[in-house]
Amino acid sequence: MFPETIETERLRLRPRWPETVDVHECYEICSADPGIDEVTEYVTWSPHETVKETQEFLERGKSKWEDAEAAGYVIRPKPGEDGAGEIAGCTGIGIDWDRRTAVLGLWLRKRFWGRGYSGERAAALCELAFDRLDLELVAVSHHPDNEQSARAIEKYVDRFGGQREGVLRNHLEYQDGSVHDEVRYTISQREWREATDGGTDVLD
Repeated sequence: MFPETIETERLRLRPRWPETVDVHECYEICSADPGIDEVTEYVTWSPHETVKETQEFLERGKSKWEDAEAAGYVIRPKPGEDGAGEIAGCTGIGIDWDRRTAVLGLWLRKRFWGRGYSGERAAALCELAFDRLDLELVAVSHHPDNEQSARAIEKYVDRFGGQREGVLRNHLEYQDGSVHDEVRYTISQREWREATDGGTDVLD
């Protein structure tokens, strides 16, 4: 159902599975990568404390994929990019089949910030949601204080004809049990097709 490889101009996405990701490499990134505290400041997970935690993270990715609940991917820059072949971060698309809605997620290592990777992989995931899965809506959100995510999200939501829905109060739950507001945006399939003259051609 979900493609096991997605390639954009500069990125290659592969499943976030134990078989496709070295657990020790992933653990080093998720536990002690330079800037990890900034990376995790506005996301729902905290830096990993054990290799077992990282292994479970990868196993959840495969389980949700097999149950058609979500497609989680590891992002690696392609040859020619600084850091080619390295894990740059993770992205994914969660599916609510009853509501025909996809929810996008992303985190990037700090050294890969500011390259436009967020919008590039969002274009591919929107195509997956609308063309491949025939869903009606793509949703994405961020913590109200996360200005960097806000800028990146607003750019591609505007590009694809979507809109800012508003603030959902006490909607975001962190791993430590705290709850936070989140800002939500949506793009409909109709809006996406109108903004792209019928669709994009990112996926093969």
